[in-house]
Amino acid sequence: MSLDFKVADLSLAEHGQNKIDWAWQYMPSLQFLYNKYKDSKPFKGAVIAACLHLEAKTANLLITLKNLGAEVSACGSNPLSTQDDICAALAKNGVHVFSHRGMNTQEYFDYAKTVLSSKPNVIVDDGADLIATVHKDMPELIANILGGSEETTSGVKRLKAMSNDGVLKFPMIAVNDALSKYLFDNRYGTGQSVLDGFIRTTNMVVAGKTVVVVGYGWCGRGVAMRAAGMGAHVVVTEVDPHKACEALMDGFRVMSMDEAAEIGDIFLTLTGNIHVIRKEHFEKMKNGVVLGNAGHFDVEISKPDLNSLAVKVVKLRDNIDTYIMSDGRRINLLGEGRLTNLACADGHPIEIMDLSFSLQLEAALYIYQGKMKDKAAGIYAVPMEIDRAVMNSKLAALGVNIDSMTPEQIEYMKSWEE
Repeated sequence: MSLDFKVADLSLAEHGQNKIDWAWQYMPSLQFLYNKYKDSKPFKGAVIAACLHLEAKTANLLITLKNLGAEVSACGSNPLSTQDDICAALAKNGVHVFSHRGMNTQEYFDYAKTVLSSKPNVIVDDGADLIATVHKDMPELIANILGGSEETTSGVKRLKAMSNDGVLKFPMIAVNDALSKYLFDNRYGTGQSVLDGFIRTTNMVVAGKTVVVVGYGWCGRGVAMRAAGMGAHVVVTEVDPHKACEALMDGFRVMSMDEAAEIGDIFLTLTGNIHVIRKEHFEKMKNGVVLGNAGHFDVEISKPDLNSLAVKVVKLRDNIDTYIMSDGRRINLLGEGRLTNLACADGHPIEIMDLSFSLQLEAALYIYQGKMKDKAAGIYAVPMEIDRAVMNSKLAALGVNIDSMTPEQIEYMKSWEE
């Protein structure tokens, strides 16, 4: 493969490299793995195709994979999360990057196909777009693919649908479902970064407002917790009675979207589903409400319905589209309904993504070393030894010691007798 790339402006590389260097100093787990493997270069011969949010933390994963021997090609998994200076720096570091901020849908999939033309044997995905593209448009590549890993809840949902339909042709590791991913990335990462995106973009206060959290999975839990901590009145909407009851017992009001639409000031969607806020809800909303989405795809807030109701759309601030209704009400949409935390900010905190990207590196190595070769096509959990090793490395980097069970305790836990 020749060293090639397509970025918006290569002269931005120095600025992007500074951001990458800043993030690296707060990624001790990824540093630990680099130091562990740097002499053996275990990825030598690996061809890795990645579709990820191209910002500083992700850049450190891609550069580490490359420095450990892999040939790495990457495209951005979201037009508004792609940072042009980071793309330029990646190209300077020898990563074959094809992306630019604001790319249209055609460009997005053209870049994905270009990345896949590297004929990867390992795929690292975010939202399962590379996986879907291989299966739909480039099936001739499947025979060479050992497997892949998926970063997100939405991507795992798509993979499960593919598996259920019998179309998934190789094994995939659900990195999103690892304990050290969803307990920390989805809860603490999403919780902080979504509110960060809202505050950066609007310059508004959270305290005293009614924040409607749509969906109470791990991401929703994190956003509700952080919003409450900032003084918001939190309302949760759900379709799952268990999660609804959990939200109630966590101290939040729970109601239907029909009810919440009338009282909310800020609406944040975290469901992975389509049109969870739609026409009948927009018609009930107060003037000046702010809508943001934290699901992977820009379908949770119905933009077609907003457009059908609006008499005019204006942009008074970057990353905010204001839809003016016929009665004069204004409904404000953040980041085109795309991932608020990445379209309007820098995504999850560095220390959180350090864990997730350490999992991605170890999962990619597990696949490349042939440990999935006897597995049937389908979705698999991150091996527990990898999950625990990543958390142990994180604790060690923080100088935190924990206990180990004694031999007596280990035997006791195995026994059914008192």
